[in-house]
Amino acid sequence: MIVGAARRYLGRSQAEFDDIRSALWTNEIGADAYAGAGEKYQAAILEQYRICVEMADRVSARRSVANTFFLTANTAVFTALNVAWSLSSQSSRWVLLLPLVVLIVQCVAWFWMLRSYRQLSSAKFRVVGAMEERLPASPYWRAEWKGLGSGRDRSLYWPMAQLEQWVPSTFALAYLLVLITILVG
Repeated sequence: MIVGAARRYLGRSQAEFDDIRSALWTNEIGADAYAGAGEKYQAAILEQYRICVEMADRVSARRSVANTFFLTANTAVFTALNVAWSLSSQSSRWVLLLPLVVLIVQCVAWFWMLRSYRQLSSAKFRVVGAMEERLPASPYWRAEWKGLGSGRDRSLYWPMAQLEQWVPSTFALAYLLVLITILVG
């Protein structure tokens, strides 16, 4: 039961594209609801599309800021830990446990935040893809993704969001090893 819940939570499941498409469009408002019909309706779709793309871009920018914050915080705590380690005697090594635990917790939070940003970005770009169905071109959803081998060919594209999550995991593993070394040694 716990393994199943963890697998569901850690898995890469997403809402079905058909569900997104059906939730996106307002059935009560079509081209005929606009004065000037089709032209104004298309202009409204295009403006909403621009806003959606901009919001997806902002999520990516916020993710970058979060990475910078956590990398800076890890560097600061690790530097303080190294200074404390160099000044400590063998009997005071236990004082280093709290900063190591803080670093590990920080890495876990960093990992989950990156995961949440990845999910949010994915959902936003799926909405953008559904909107592109009503536009003359589909540059993000179809063309760019096709150009990247649909994420299947690592020689064409390795999703950055997956690579990003290795960083906090690697840091946490290193901190955990140091913690174990202190506890055992």
